[in-house]
This record gives sequence, C-alpha cells and structure tokens, in this order.
Amino acid sequence: MDLFFIILSLLLILLSILPFVKNQHWFFRIPEFIKTQIFFLQIIATIGLVIFTQKSLLFYLVLIIQSILLFFHAYILSRFTNFYKKKNSAAKSKKDIKIISANIYQYNNKFQKFKDLIKKEKPDIFFTIESNKDWENAMRDLETDYKFTEKITLENTYGMHLYSKIPFEKITTHFFVAKDLPSIEAHFKDKEGNHFVVFCAHPPPPSPTEERTSKERDGDLMCIAKWIKEMKQPVIVVGDFNTVAWSKIAKLFRKSCGLIDGRIGRGILASYHAKYWLFRAPLDLVFHSKEIILKQLNILEYIGSDHFPIRCVFSVTPSNITKEKKVETLSKEEKSNVETYIKKGKETNSQNR
Repeated sequence: MDLFFIILSLLLILLSILPFVKNQHWFFRIPEFIKTQIFFLQIIATIGLVIFTQKSLLFYLVLIIQSILLFFHAYILSRFTNFYKKKNSAAKSKKDIKIISANIYQYNNKFQKFKDLIKKEKPDIFFTIESNKDWENAMRDLETDYKFTEKITLENTYGMHLYSKIPFEKITTHFFVAKDLPSIEAHFKDKEGNHFVVFCAHPPPPSPTEERTSKERDGDLMCIAKWIKEMKQPVIVVGDFNTVAWSKIAKLFRKSCGLIDGRIGRGILASYHAKYWLFRAPLDLVFHSKEIILKQLNILEYIGSDHFPIRCVFSVTPSNITKEKKVETLSKEEKSNVETYIKKGKETNSQNR
C-alpha cells in the first residue's frame, strides 16, 4: 500500500510539472486539461501518504513536493469558483442579449434535440461549431426566426454557422492560420444603439488522435487576440477553444487582447466531455471587454454532442460610462511569444484534416 501511494504521487507530480515545459507537443499540453482531476487525486494521494506510507526521506520529499503542487492547483482553481469575486457581473440594462455557442459534434444526428433547445432558450444569436451540410440542412427551418446567417459549411469537423435575429452591420470569416480553420467576426448594434462585436473561435486541439502539437491552436488564438486588440468596439469571444481557462495559452490570449475571462467567479463550468463526467474540462470559453456586462454564463442540457452548449447573457455599456478597469499588459517576452506562436501556427501543415 505504501508503494502504491508513492507511485501515484510521483505520477501526479509529473503530470503537474509537464505543463510548465514550453514544448507544444500534445504530451506536454494534455495535462493542462485535467488539472481538476489531478487536484482531487492529489488530495487522496496525500492522505494515503500520511496514513499508509513508511516515514522515510523519500516520503518527506514526495510529501513536500506534492503539498506545494496541491496548494498551487488550489490557488489556480480558486479563481474559477463562486467564492471568487466576479468581474463586470451586475448592471441594469434596457436590453439583454443572449448568445448560445454549441459544439454540436459533426457526427451527432440528434438534430431535433438541438433545435428544441434553441426554441426553448430563444437566444438572440447562436453559433454551431463542427456543423456540416447535414446540420445546415437540418437547421433551415430555424431561419424563419433567425434571418441573418453566416455559413461556413465544412466536412472536416471545423464547420461553423452563425444564426442571428439581430441584423449584422458587418460580418467577416477569418482563416488566420489555415484555409480550413475558420473563425467568425460579426458586428452588431443593440436596441440602445451600442455597437458590439461577437467573435467565434474553434482552433484544433493537441491530441494523439488529432494534431500532434498545439502550434495551430496557439497560433490561431494569438492571431484572434492580436486582431481583437486593435478593435475599438466592445467585443465578446465565444467558442470551443480546445484549451482550458487556466492554461498558459488562455492566459496569454486574455492578456494579449485585454479581455476579461467570463468564467472567473462563476465556477469551473466544464463543457466537455458530455458523456464522461470523470474527464470533464472547461473547453468552451467566454472572454469579453470591460464594456460588456456579463450577467449569466451557464452550461446547458445535453444535445447528443460530446460538448454541452454554453449560454451567456450580457448587455453593452457605453464606454464613456464604463468604470476604468486595470488591463494587464504583456511583458517583452510575452510579446515575443505571441509572434512566435503566430509564426509557428501559420507554418504548420496539418496531417489530420
């Protein structure tokens, strides 16, 4: 029994340390996704060490390292709990806007289940991620209510569709790092005359079954961040980021574009994997500028996909009455990292799409 907890602890220590390595291979990036699982296993392993393991030099060494990492994980994850202070979470508005972002999983054929969700929730805008021609055809009847659409129909699991009740002022489809990896930039105006931008992202994940490295994902996210940084209008970014809110690349994204992480103070809100609760992680993220008042951020019901849809309700506050908020700035090294990620992302040729 004592050997079991020593080995378990060493494995958890290794998984905790791997994300600190800058290498973009999936082997070093995957442990970022399971930080919550590692954290709870470390609690069990630490209790097991104290109770069952013979007290030796190895025991004390493992216990000290394990304890340091345990507190580190607790500190990181505490920002994504309801106990942490929310940013920009409460304000009165004449008109709230509801957005749903859903990775519907291209091979999911439960079309009606998703359409019933849209009819029940009645969002002003919704995005479908991984939507192909079959999904586009299945959703045509929704266009009676959602007359404004942008359709990027692909069969490579990176299709993306936007449906809106609010007319576009301008809409652009970007292919920042590859011609088959789209993201959507849509400009709107609310009923109070406030302009805002909605961005939807879906970069590819680093994984042994998909992309060997996170180069395209990191490059795509840094391109989006750099683009958003130059915008004058309030912006909200939604989508399947294929990373978690506490990862290095997510934090660099937030700092690069000067946005607020919508999950802070609202809970982990794990959106993937919908079928296997033990492996769930928050991959569907929301970031917003200080003029966006995010009132709700929720995980919605199961729709047959491997992701749960996410719903956010917000309003737009004119910039001249928005309270100033401290915006983190990039260090010289971080600015260099952003450019490196973009360069590597554009140079990478996928072997799996």
